[in-house]
Amino acid sequence: MVDEGRIEPGSLALAGGLLTAAGMFIVTWMSIATGYMREILELIGTAYIGYTITPVGSIIGAVLGFIDAYAGLYLLAWIYNRLNLTG
Repeated sequence: MVDEGRIEPGSLALAGGLLTAAGMFIVTWMSIATGYMREILELIGTAYIGYTITPVGSIIGAVLGFIDAYAGLYLLAWIYNRLNLTG
């Protein structure tokens, strides 16, 4: 049962993680092909250890992006549910 006004942390985290992973994968391949967003992706590479603008890097970026978004969004939903006084 879902309580009104509450967010399901696992669902939000999974959806956000999948979107972030797909975004990292697609944008990395766009950068490989065209140079699009190269500077920003190089900056992301300083935080995501092992991420580079290469085919292998697109997979590493997708995995690390999923983990990063999943953890962050799960924590966000958990905090929201704890602070939500209407539920």
